[in-house]
Order: sequence, then C-alpha cells, then structure tokens
Amino acid sequence: MSRASDVLKVVSDAYSAKMVGQERLRMSLLISLIAGGHILLESVPGLAKTTAASTLADTVKAQFKRIQCTPDLLPSDITGNQIYDAATGSFRTVLGPVHANFVLLDEINRSSAKTQSAMLEAMQEHQTTIGGEVHHLPKPFLVIATQNPIEQEGTYELPEAQMDRFLLKEIVEYPSPAEEFEILGRIDSGVLDPDRHVSSAISLDDVHMLQDVASRIYVDPAIRNYIVSIAYVTRNPAPYIGDDRARFIKYGASPRASIAFLQASRALALLKGRSHVLPEDIRELRHLVLRHRVLLTFEADAEGIRSEEIIDQIFAAVPTP
Repeated sequence: MSRASDVLKVVSDAYSAKMVGQERLRMSLLISLIAGGHILLESVPGLAKTTAASTLADTVKAQFKRIQCTPDLLPSDITGNQIYDAATGSFRTVLGPVHANFVLLDEINRSSAKTQSAMLEAMQEHQTTIGGEVHHLPKPFLVIATQNPIEQEGTYELPEAQMDRFLLKEIVEYPSPAEEFEILGRIDSGVLDPDRHVSSAISLDDVHMLQDVASRIYVDPAIRNYIVSIAYVTRNPAPYIGDDRARFIKYGASPRASIAFLQASRALALLKGRSHVLPEDIRELRHLVLRHRVLLTFEADAEGIRSEEIIDQIFAAVPTP
C-alpha cells in the first residue's frame, strides 16, 4: 500500500503539472487504468481530453496513439493490415494504432458501425486478428473514447450494448473562470507545449503493481450485496421508486454494472489509501458506472429527465449497509 501510494502521487503530481482542475477526470482515468477497464468521455471540444490522455501516457512512459474517427475510417485503419512487399514477394503484417498502451479514440461516434465493432472487439478480447494471425495487445491497455454531444448530424450513435463495454462514462465540464485564467498563464509559460515531457515518470511494472494491489482490496459481503441490490432495483424499479418514476426507465443495468462497481470501487479505495471498500465508494461511483447503463425512455428525454436523477433516486431507495 505504501509503494502504491508513492506511485499514485507521482502520477497525480505529473497530471497537475499540465492539467488545470479537471480532478474528476483525473480520478476517472486513474480508476480505469487501475481497474483495467476503458472509459468513455463526453464533452464539447476543447476541454483537454487529448491533453489528459497524453499526459497520463507520458507519466507512465507508455505508448500513446490517437485515432481521429471519421465516417470513412476502416477497421483495418485501427487494427492493422497485411501489405504486399514486392522486394520479398510476400505479405507482411503492419500493426494498427490500436496496438498501444493508451489509445485515444477521438469522436468515436463519427466512425461507422463496422469500425466501432472492430475497436470494441479489441477492447473486449485484448487482441486483433490480421490475416488469420492473432496479435495480442500490450498490457496495460486502456481505451479512452470521446464523443461530442453536439453536432449529431452524420454521426453513428454507439448502440446500448456497445456502451456497456466501457467501465465508466465521464461527463467533462467547462473549467471555472479561475481555472481558465490559469490555463492562459500556463500557455504563456510553455508548460503545455507538446514537446515538453513530465519530469518524473513511473514504469509499466508500477502499473501492473497497482492493478495487483487493487485486485486484493477487501470487499465485504455486505458491500457486494449492496452492489447486487442496486443492479436489481435498476431492472425492477417500480416497487422501490414508484410507477411514476419507473416508467422513465427503458432498460436497467446489466451484470457488467455489478462487475464495474466491484472493480472501480477497489481502485477508488486504493486511490484513497484504504485496503477496503466502503459504501461511500459505491455511492461516489454511481453516476460513472450507471449513467450509460440505465437507459431512459423517449418520454424521459422529452420531459428533461436525466439518468443521474433516476440513479440518485435508486440509491436513495436501497438501504446503505
């Protein structure tokens, strides 16, 4: 635990050296990295999503690739392809940008369904198949996908089943006026220059150590029952939150939500320097884990009901251990 705390301090200090504010984003990225999951970020352009991802990769001294999703992007542009080499008279395999430790999928909803499926297969199986040959992805492997809530014309919205593959979904907010003032100062000082790297870093072995320590964080049976109860109420909400609010829920959370709570709560406990998970950890993660899994009806959208409101009511209805 002591070594894990030292490693996390190095990462947090390096993040804060480049990023202004966005502490929720830092926590979400670290939870995803430690838990071995992937994260979906939603925000308007210009809120430093790329900077946050590249800073995290720079801190870990890992491979970082950025893929700009467009409608004409092909699956082979992501996974790789076989190219004929005239000099040798044979085909050689060229691995795609997905073969990196940190992969930023910028505006994933602008790529076609076929391309999205190829990427999500790599996320789930941690491997790609090129010309009948399997290529395993490096470890750790973290996908940071972004989508823009504006300009939906000409985009391919992620299906609900594919959204479920992401461990967490974070909504990135605008900075405060004071934070934006600080950003301008850092631009002038050169801190945000692309060629300027962090002064201290950790190794991939340190990341593996964090993941190993997190997997051994204690989760009491009462906490596990709390997680299962929450997932159950999302699927059977009427007796707990009333018919008037339950009618807004189209689909409840899948078992992946329970697994996400288990993995993410262990990572959060480690970030807070604890060797055990508390009910407060589950409550703190509720929006990150459930906002893309508790799906609302069109009627809810028409009445301006947000999934976070329904999630809060579900948590209020489930007794805390």
